Amino acid sequence: MADRQHWDVPRIRVLQIEDSQLDAELVLSELDADAIEYDVCLVDAELEYLRALESFQPDIVLSDLSLPGFSGQRALDILRERDQDLPFIFVSATLGEEAAIEALRNGATDYILKQNPARLASAVRRALREAEAQRARRRAETELIRAQRFESLAMLAGGLSHDLRNLLQPLLLAGDSLQDYQNDPRLARLGRLVRDCGKRGLDMVQSMLSFARGARRAEQVRVGALLDALGLLLQGSVPRNVTLEMDAYDPDLTFDGNHTELQQCLLNLSLNALQAMPEGGYLRIRTSQSSLPQSFFQSGEEAHEGNYLCLTVADTGTGMDADVLRHMFEPFFTTKETGTGLGLISCKRIVTAHGGVMRVESTTGHGTSFHLYIPLLQQAVDVCEDEETIDLQGEAERVLVVVEEAGQLSLLVDTLDSWGYQAHASQSGTAALQWLEAQGVPDLVVLDADMNLFTGVRTLAALFDHGYRRAVILLARPDAPPDMDELPVMEHLYLVDKPISTVKLLRTVREALEAGADGELPHGLV
Repeated sequence: MADRQHWDVPRIRVLQIEDSQLDAELVLSELDADAIEYDVCLVDAELEYLRALESFQPDIVLSDLSLPGFSGQRALDILRERDQDLPFIFVSATLGEEAAIEALRNGATDYILKQNPARLASAVRRALREAEAQRARRRAETELIRAQRFESLAMLAGGLSHDLRNLLQPLLLAGDSLQDYQNDPRLARLGRLVRDCGKRGLDMVQSMLSFARGARRAEQVRVGALLDALGLLLQGSVPRNVTLEMDAYDPDLTFDGNHTELQQCLLNLSLNALQAMPEGGYLRIRTSQSSLPQSFFQSGEEAHEGNYLCLTVADTGTGMDADVLRHMFEPFFTTKETGTGLGLISCKRIVTAHGGVMRVESTTGHGTSFHLYIPLLQQAVDVCEDEETIDLQGEAERVLVVVEEAGQLSLLVDTLDSWGYQAHASQSGTAALQWLEAQGVPDLVVLDADMNLFTGVRTLAALFDHGYRRAVILLARPDAPPDMDELPVMEHLYLVDKPISTVKLLRTVREALEAGADGELPHGLV
């Protein structure tokens, strides 16, 4: 009875393999004597056993060793092909020591002699406890493997983002350049297409990278961008028999939140919805605004009446019954064979962290709708400086451009030349230093941080050692900023994310030149 004091067994399902009704009752009487509550399914043939494994779904199997036309060892082999953790205990009168050892080697949990059944109840309790512990370990291992895969994905995404940003940079600059040919409508249209493709590709890179790395910073989230990113992630996951409908009531609406976490939440709900529609149907993702009164909130929720953004994920799938709805937010509760039961808990945590609440509507056979309510706070309207108020045209200032990749270097130089600057190209740090010694000090240096042989930071330090004290624009990846600790203090250093658009480049060039010429302190990192 010591086991029982430490771990109470809930009502269990016992699958019993026995051809003697009397022996079966004697075995079960040991469970009765120890106050173990159970439902039992008694079988004595292989076909019945197979059916019971499917329909009865036992918590434990108690089996005789030998039966006419069937055997306990055969039952054990069948079970272990299906489930490595389900307890299987031999209860037999003919089990010798060698046979018992062999049975344990073959995957049996324990063995009990019918002549001495007093140990059966404690063996059942221990077997169930160990099976539960083993399942918990397997869940933990699965989550660890999943976490390691995400870590590997993050490393892969970081490497790919570097290459993709370099590929996208020419699209952004070339697209803007082609748009300048307003006298040729075809070139202007081509320029818009190239630029838009570059921006769309950049959005995809940033979305995948932030999702893989689980960025957690607070930011301004735009509804349209959130749904666009979700649509990109769902591409390839929506089967042909499911119609995806996405509707942003106000795509330009912005709110305080975390784009990555909300994207993960909507993705989890969408994938769950797709799995709930094996025969096809409709997946509808939409946004709306709601004014929530005090009475809307439930016990335990922070009640803040006001305006909320409602993110809805609705499907026409199998739906959930009342029992599933009661347990859906419990840890490790799942209706999937391979699920972890953590997806909905993560979603609820994300919404709660945003100061919001979740609501679920579901009916068996009629689908499910998840509503995520995120508070909309009043925000001051930022008065942005109009781009037209800054003259982007150059006045023949000398700009040294140091970029290792030939295509990017050529486009940057051509863009600056076309806007009135004297741009000079250097494809390495050593070439830049040679140009400096031969041509003198330029008015501005535009430098790529990701050069291989002589890095941007090393080149910058060498320029400083050669007496350069004017403005520098350092082009860097936002996910891998350069290590600036070894650099001396530089008054006019501008760190700009790659890839850079033409307007951003020209505005930063103009600002850096004016600050450097006036001797002002730097504006900081851009």
